Order: sequence, then C-alpha cells, then structure tokens
Amino acid sequence: MKDIVQREAPVLREVAKSVPVDEIKSERIQKIIVDMKDAMAIQKDGVAIAAPQIAVNLRIFVISGTLLKQADKKYKGDGSDLIFINPEIIKASKEKKEVEEGCLSVRWLYGKVKRSIRVTLRGYNEKGEKLERGASGLLAQIFQHEVDHLNGILFTDKARETWEMTDEEIEDLQSK
Repeated sequence: MKDIVQREAPVLREVAKSVPVDEIKSERIQKIIVDMKDAMAIQKDGVAIAAPQIAVNLRIFVISGTLLKQADKKYKGDGSDLIFINPEIIKASKEKKEVEEGCLSVRWLYGKVKRSIRVTLRGYNEKGEKLERGASGLLAQIFQHEVDHLNGILFTDKARETWEMTDEEIEDLQSK
C-alpha cells in the first residue's frame, strides 16, 4: 500500500512527466493506477488523487466514481472510477466561483479557492483511448484541483483563506 505524501514532499512541487501513450496499458502504469485507487480508498473523504500524491511523478489522476456520485447529486455517471492520463484543460469558463477545498496531501487544512465553473479536459483513459470531457460543478472543480497537482501546485497556493479542521471534526469523519 502506497502512503499519501504530505505537503512537504518535493514531488508535490514538481511538474509531473507525461506517460508515453504506448506505455499506458503496461503492467507498470496499471499497477500505479491500482496503487492510487488503494491509497484513496482508505480515505473516507478522498474523492480524487493524483499520482504525485503517492510519490509517482506522472500525469495521472483518478476520481472515485462512487464518492463523486455521493457528493454531487447532479452527477450522472454510473459510479465507475474515472481515470485520466496526460490530462490537460483545453477550455475553462471565464465565470468563476469561490469553492471550499481540501486535499489528501494537505491534511486537515481547508480553504476557499476561485475555480472556473465549467472546464473541458482532454487526455487518455486507462486503456490508452483518447478522451475529451466537459464538466461543471464539483467535477469541474476536481479536474482543476487534480491538474494543479500535476503542475506542482497545491490548493493552498491559490486559497484566499484557510482553516484547520478541529480534532472533533476529524474524529467524527474517521468514525463514519
């Protein structure tokens, strides 16, 4: 099981390397995806994770379809995990909204970040197939947060204000 690295880890400040398209279906890349899913699965509040968060400097992120569906009632997906390799945001709305964010690599700190309300992402899935996907709401926020990770940016770099969760709030979350 791979541990989730915390904000002091240098890998979180590096621009992640692209995955060669012909390696996407390789055993190594597929194992990294499994490791990411496993690391995320033990976090009760983790809806997505980027490869640098498990100390792998590659442009991959995974979104938990199950948790996304629970967190965003407007999300129409089937609950399958979403995997994006070499993602890039190709369109972002000028209209932005201030949203609350946290991060598995900046434990128990939260903040308000301005994010575009709609984005379009292009990349590859775990089978090496090209994909392009538009998103709004929480999914658009997640796309932006995770692409930031791949570019060596933490949400705290953009947050207008931050606060820490109390010990009681953490215990409540962990006991659920």
